Amino acid sequence: MPIYDPHFKLAAMTQPKVSVEQDLQILKANLDEEFKFLIGLWVIFMQCGFALLEAGAVRSKNTTNILFKNFLDVFVGGLAYWVFGYGFAYGVPGNAFIGHNFFFSTSIDHRAYVSHNFSESIAMTRAPDMLFANEYYSTWLFQFAFAATASTIVSGAMAERTQFVAYLLYSFVITGFVYPILSHWCWSPDGFLASGSGTGLRFIDFAGSGVVHVTGGVAALVGAAMLGPRVGKYTVIEGEDSSVAVRANVIRGHSVPLISMGGFILLTGFLAFNGGSQQSITGLNDGTTLSLSATNTLLAGSSGAMTALVFNIVFHHLKGQEVYLSLITEVNGALAGMVSSCAGSNDMNCWVAILFGFLAAIVMVLSDHLLDRYHIDDPIGAISVHLVGGLIGITLTPLFVLRGQYVDGEFVQGVIYSNHRMAGASFGWNLLGTVCIIAWSGLNSLVLFGTLKLTGLLRISEEEELLGMDVKKHGEPAYPEIHLGSKFFNSEERIFTSDANVV
Repeated sequence: MPIYDPHFKLAAMTQPKVSVEQDLQILKANLDEEFKFLIGLWVIFMQCGFALLEAGAVRSKNTTNILFKNFLDVFVGGLAYWVFGYGFAYGVPGNAFIGHNFFFSTSIDHRAYVSHNFSESIAMTRAPDMLFANEYYSTWLFQFAFAATASTIVSGAMAERTQFVAYLLYSFVITGFVYPILSHWCWSPDGFLASGSGTGLRFIDFAGSGVVHVTGGVAALVGAAMLGPRVGKYTVIEGEDSSVAVRANVIRGHSVPLISMGGFILLTGFLAFNGGSQQSITGLNDGTTLSLSATNTLLAGSSGAMTALVFNIVFHHLKGQEVYLSLITEVNGALAGMVSSCAGSNDMNCWVAILFGFLAAIVMVLSDHLLDRYHIDDPIGAISVHLVGGLIGITLTPLFVLRGQYVDGEFVQGVIYSNHRMAGASFGWNLLGTVCIIAWSGLNSLVLFGTLKLTGLLRISEEEELLGMDVKKHGEPAYPEIHLGSKFFNSEERIFTSDANVV
């Protein structure tokens, strides 16, 4: 319960009345803050969806471990984003490459919060390198939620065989450095992709197909490739003619219900993730933009789910393999479709969202098989969902936007609607931005994961992997009854014998 402050109440009662215009200004500011706060909560709640989906997709012996690492992404990432992540992303002053202010929540003006002189608070101005508290805190929470999502993408692709210190470091580096720099380039007014660097162009990525999902997808690809596959994932088969082939084995997760629950949470969260990216609700068309974005997101997810389900059946049938109706494929198809809609959900027709979901789902299914061909083990399909879906969205959106670039007082529209030279240039600018995102995320991931691998800090031992990290690393198995009786698990002394190999 808030502490009663009679001095504040007395001061408020004796202040002069403000005008109706000032009251409306205050109300609009508070509504926009509340909007960002609520959207931020929904996006952070998506971490629950990621956690459940990943927990269901791994084996029971690693359930506690993957849940632990999902919490770690949020907590470590929160500190990293507060220390320097937000400052690198949106610090003022900044340059075309990086921001450099607001570290540790400094340069924040709290006068509007602490002042009892209400009319003075309304009229006051701030220095250019300062932010009012009402500008900073709600925005910090909102932007952190997106940064944490980029980091969480990586944990699923590297599940069941990664050391704790590796998770700790990449969560800190991605949330505090890699992602903030990219968000500065693409979303800060100072960033070279957002400002156009004198070209008159702007990078089109409304909700982060590129900034969030390609960034996380590239880091996941590099991490999974350098980490290597799980024990037993691939089997070398020697033919009678001395030929050698590699067979990809299915290592099933332990709980489809957890996967479906996580999928439903993510599907709902994506509506807020995309719709809330406008960061305000009091403008003239904010409600329409929110509704359009959410509708396109849902349609892209629906198209992706159905396409992935059908195409996966057709694909396996053509390969002469047994055909199943896969719920996991359906969920990942929906997620890939929603990821593809992020870049332009606020500015495209509904049929375009359906097209994006269709394309993202097909390429996602093909990507899963391509990863197996190159022996890259991704237990939950994070690379195919986020990297592939993100690439579809960020590269194709400039072709289909309804408004697009704003040039000489008018909107140019996308390439298929307009033959304006800036429409084609906008498509090229997004391609350049995509290359920059891949290069930045990829090079930093190579340095980070390469260093960890060289120092022996990237992967756990084979013994630990076979035993399971719940027992070996945490002493808190998600399903203790599995270790009772014949597995000689002593719940009082927390001792696990060497033959407690739960696979």
